Amino acid sequence: MNIHEYQAKALLKSYGAPVAEGVAIFSADEAEAAAKQLPGPLYVVKSQIHAGGRGKGKFKELSADAKGGVRLAFSIDEAKAHAKDMLGNTLVTAQTGPAGKQVNRLYIEDGADIERELYLSLLVDRSVGQVAFVVSTEGGMDIEAVAHDTPEKIVNVAINPEAGVTAADLAKLTSALKLEGEAKADAEKLFPILYKAFVEKDMSLLEINPLIVMKNGRMRVLDAKVSFDGNALFRHDDIKALRDETEEDAKEIEASKWDLAYVALDGNIGCMVNGAGLAMATMDIIKLYGKEPANFCDVGGGAGKEKVAAAFKIITADPKVEGILVNIFGGIMKCDVIAEGVVAAVQEVGLKVPLVVRLEGTNVELGKKILNESGLAITAADDLDDAAKKIVAAING
Repeated sequence: MNIHEYQAKALLKSYGAPVAEGVAIFSADEAEAAAKQLPGPLYVVKSQIHAGGRGKGKFKELSADAKGGVRLAFSIDEAKAHAKDMLGNTLVTAQTGPAGKQVNRLYIEDGADIERELYLSLLVDRSVGQVAFVVSTEGGMDIEAVAHDTPEKIVNVAINPEAGVTAADLAKLTSALKLEGEAKADAEKLFPILYKAFVEKDMSLLEINPLIVMKNGRMRVLDAKVSFDGNALFRHDDIKALRDETEEDAKEIEASKWDLAYVALDGNIGCMVNGAGLAMATMDIIKLYGKEPANFCDVGGGAGKEKVAAAFKIITADPKVEGILVNIFGGIMKCDVIAEGVVAAVQEVGLKVPLVVRLEGTNVELGKKILNESGLAITAADDLDDAAKKIVAAING
């Protein structure tokens, strides 16, 4: 689960991290009152969407030379004008794709005199099984570009969970970022705070880009991106309350209500599977035969008829889907249950695209019997290769 920048900053501030004063607004009419709460005279008006690259983004509805999704304002009137310009319009960035995202809220923040921009993130380093800091002196840039062009400028420091952030860890981090004086002292306080927040709130990513050193020598969190482990949200009602469903795919929201793993992709074949490995194999073989998956919906190992029907309806709700491949290996998940769910869903929502079903495993013959006697236009497949060929052929006409 992702949250907005202003929410991430409020969370980090509650742990003691240094952030600027700011106010979130939801209409242009709120801009003047928000700006008046800040010291000024420099204000930063930031679009709040779940995507990076906002500063370099472009609004669909505005002229090509219009400013991006993060703008400086040198007066309250200018802040008001920016708010009016940005709210309700669609911001396209490198991470949103061409469709972009509508800006429904802004964050007006007090400005800062920046001396240096640094990069910092925390994530789970699976190679060592520990939370790790990733830092670089090249803040404010795409970290992927830095990793590609100058990988020596990125330093990883894994943290032993029993020891926490040690003096040795801090020495490595502050040295890598070339910090001295008050900035170094601030960093030595900040880094353990960030680690504590990451662990206690079950984050999967905490990215600060940039982390700045101001001209007065002090550090500040200038931007913040936070993602949480969805499997741990049951422990954090305060975090769940921050969810902004307008930033999420409606089909993924519906899938989460049924405890389904649904991922939207860019192709035209919808995939219903059980298990991540089978999902990967199904998508790979679709690509092998020249098509692309539009999504995959993993019903898991113990779904009932209703859950399977819900999964089928979610897949068919995607307008990009031109065909559906159901590929189930029945273990705990029985093939007859899958078949009953598919038949029930087709009877309820209809079938406007080709449907190929491959079943194998527990109660497979009963599952096939249910499909064959349904009277519906369902094509059976003997194995995965046969299924992929049939769905591709059906789409190609």
